[in-house]
Amino acid sequence: MTSNKKTVAEKRLYSILDVQSAKKVASIWLEGAELENAIDFGLPEVDDRYHVWRVPLLAKSNGVRLGEVVIDARNSLILEGKSTNPATLEARLLGRQERPISPRRVSHKSNSKYELSDLRNTIAGGDCEEILQELPAESVDLVFTSPPYYNARPEYADYLTYDEYLLKLRKIIHNTHRVLSEGRFFVINIAPVLIRRASRGEASKRIAVPFDVHQLFIQEGFEFMEDIIWEKPEGAGWATSRGRRFAADRNPLQYKAVPVTEYILVYRKKTAKLIDWNIRAHPNPELVAQSRIDDDYERTNIWRIPPSYDKRHPAIFPLEMAEKVVKYYSFKKDVVLDPFAGIGTVGRAATRLGRRFILIEQDMNYVNIIRDEAKAWMGPEARNILTINCPPISVDDTLL
Repeated sequence: MTSNKKTVAEKRLYSILDVQSAKKVASIWLEGAELENAIDFGLPEVDDRYHVWRVPLLAKSNGVRLGEVVIDARNSLILEGKSTNPATLEARLLGRQERPISPRRVSHKSNSKYELSDLRNTIAGGDCEEILQELPAESVDLVFTSPPYYNARPEYADYLTYDEYLLKLRKIIHNTHRVLSEGRFFVINIAPVLIRRASRGEASKRIAVPFDVHQLFIQEGFEFMEDIIWEKPEGAGWATSRGRRFAADRNPLQYKAVPVTEYILVYRKKTAKLIDWNIRAHPNPELVAQSRIDDDYERTNIWRIPPSYDKRHPAIFPLEMAEKVVKYYSFKKDVVLDPFAGIGTVGRAATRLGRRFILIEQDMNYVNIIRDEAKAWMGPEARNILTINCPPISVDDTLL
């Protein structure tokens, strides 16, 4: 007789419900590491204390356990920081003893050059989670973006729960890790959001989004580098109405600071190599020299930049901010990716500074704005932009 009793995975409403599904996800990971011919699986087990599946990895030659793949049971993503590193698996297969890698030794052991990306300027329409899967591995040199606010305004109410919002961001960070080159940077502009109260009997809520997103980056294989504070002019935060009640009554416990800052958080794709390697191993030293920063640079982690407004989009970040990030965290001719491109501010900054861009945007109205704006950025060269899921750009030379 068939039992109607639900498994633990079914009770927890996990994305991965059984052993075969766990093995399938682990197989894809093994293929990516090019170890599928040397490694087999033991019996996967679900660990509902941590909401993960653990898939033992065994040597095909003798069945010796080499490590494990750990999969988030709720969203089927590989937890790289908790899974056995492919380099470690290779060492165990070859019988070598693991030794910690000295960063100093790695930094100086090789003068080998890495390859520059051959991607050209690209505008893509669609869900960035899906578009990112189509990009080649390690083909992007810098990511700079500002994700949509979580339900802060009616036009952003795309997620039923905050957990759903974080899961979406996690998947995008996960997919971005694959396309980002070794040791390069992901910079994100993000801020707490205020959820207005639904009635007078309820309190408004302020959600600390940056601190939750920080954990996602760490879990997805990034290292925290910098917390830059974007300070707006005094008065910029009064539009939230936060602080007005206290200003009128001055009662203790009612104090609420008016928000005039946002975070620019800087993460580096985890690697044993020092940043100096990314500079010395660049295949074109002339581009490195041309990319040097002049004397007029930000000396502290507080950047005072006026906000920008554009009636075509409810929340754009300033071109000045985008230019600073692109200039400080990339070389000339690098590829800069914005997975939430909006109306293309990052593309404009990248073009002005001699970089290439990949702009992904789900709203086709914004995609069309980017396509039109690109003609102003690039002139006749705009016709060479690769377009994905949107019409190519036609440029009339006589109009430029």
